[in-house]
Amino acid sequence: MIYTAIMDTFYLTDEQIKNSPSRKDGIDEVTETTLRIYGCDLIQESGILLNLPQVVMSTGQVLFHRFYCKKSFARFNVKRVAASCFWLASKFEELPMKASEVLYVFHRMECRRENLPLEHLDTSSQKYDDLKADLIRTERHILIELGFIGHVEHPHKLLSIYLATLELTPETELVQRAWNLANDSLRTTLCVRFKSEVVACGAVYVAARRCRVSLPENPPWWKVFGVDKAGIDEVCRVLAHLYSLPKAQYIPVCKEGGSIATLNRSQEVAKEAIVKAALDKLKDSKTSKEESKEEHAKTDHRTDAGAEKNKDRDRNRERQRDKERLKFRERDRERKFDRKREREDIERDTDKSTKRSHRSREKDHSEKRKHHYSSREKDYRRHH
Repeated sequence: MIYTAIMDTFYLTDEQIKNSPSRKDGIDEVTETTLRIYGCDLIQESGILLNLPQVVMSTGQVLFHRFYCKKSFARFNVKRVAASCFWLASKFEELPMKASEVLYVFHRMECRRENLPLEHLDTSSQKYDDLKADLIRTERHILIELGFIGHVEHPHKLLSIYLATLELTPETELVQRAWNLANDSLRTTLCVRFKSEVVACGAVYVAARRCRVSLPENPPWWKVFGVDKAGIDEVCRVLAHLYSLPKAQYIPVCKEGGSIATLNRSQEVAKEAIVKAALDKLKDSKTSKEESKEEHAKTDHRTDAGAEKNKDRDRNRERQRDKERLKFRERDRERKFDRKREREDIERDTDKSTKRSHRSREKDHSEKRKHHYSSREKDYRRHH
């Protein structure tokens, strides 16, 4: 669980549960209970198929119940909300799943539950894009309604502590029964009515009764954990009612449909209407363009001779300007050529002068050498 300083304070009274948004939209208690169980079954089964720990499914089911305490089943489809709650819970528990994996699992579960043909959900199809966009949109609705608070206190952690305190850990069957009862309690509204301590004590109480294990009653063991007997009795009653119900089936009460396996017909009709309107608009724009072209052609034909003369006059002026530009360019070229030729002549003269100076220097040097050698010969002859 991601650390948060906000305590687990999302709890409602029995009066608020009875006056839920679904009841205000005309959904009776039995239908609402069935849809809650159905959505929790989807979340639990999807977590098992994806091999995720129980904490992810538990968090997803709590988020599911909290959302439908503020929104109605008639306005948000139970299948898509269950998928978004499961996806959001995987992020809260730091085990994020890909959107494609969540959609694959829920798509296959719906096909199997409703006896639909198993079809591969292509990630490059428009259907997948629509489902993914709806998954993200529903997740945003859930976060907004819950105030971006995803902190959940599960009874499972307290359950192990209570069993160890009561020295019941060697009782393997009792521990397993209590754990299963804690999991099943998430299919009901107990998680939004009672704190996790009450639910954990209720699971221990029911498991001990089924396994015929006596618990200390003088003083009562539940008072050690700060729980009232009335809360435990209510947990036992709700769990007994849950086990008396048949397997939950999907009941279409949502006004917008929203099946994952099959696209909603109203959405298809809306898309067709949008496409048709776009095509009509495109046709209207084409016809308007053609009409404007015809009008321009008519106005061109209606041009008078004076306009033609003005155009000819302008053309002649342009030609004269072009001729003048050519003349200026020719003059510039000639001037550049003359300058280049003068520059070459100057360079040629400078080269000649440098060569002359170099020759004169060489001549002087040779004369000096001759004079030097002649003086040496004279000295030699004089001494010999």
